[in-house]
Amino acid sequence: MRLDKELFWYVVFGTLTTIVNVVVYFALEYIGVNYIISNIIAWFLSVLFAYVTNRIWVFESKSPNILKEMVLFFSGRIFSGVLDTALLYLFVDILTLGNTFSKIAVEIIITILNYLLSKLIVFKD
Repeated sequence: MRLDKELFWYVVFGTLTTIVNVVVYFALEYIGVNYIISNIIAWFLSVLFAYVTNRIWVFESKSPNILKEMVLFFSGRIFSGVLDTALLYLFVDILTLGNTFSKIAVEIIITILNYLLSKLIVFKD
């Protein structure tokens, strides 16, 4: 039962995190910011949102060691953020798959990876 609730809230807040990421990304790109810079800024703001929602509502963390938890969370997100940017570069510049398709495809991959990192490493019971 807990896993079903956890997955439900992860999907809800993961979707909201992705929306934050995509809206910031396209808003910055619209005003002329380079897509790589737009992606980095969008990533940073969405990670801040994700940490709070994951800690409080998704995994309901009660860990007294918040600093360790934050370091693990942000380290995992740095890893996935670098992967996010690298995949976006690969899809857009190397494979020429198109910006919109590439951004959406990469976000799906990164969302799954982030859940696994959070579940298995950061917020494990």
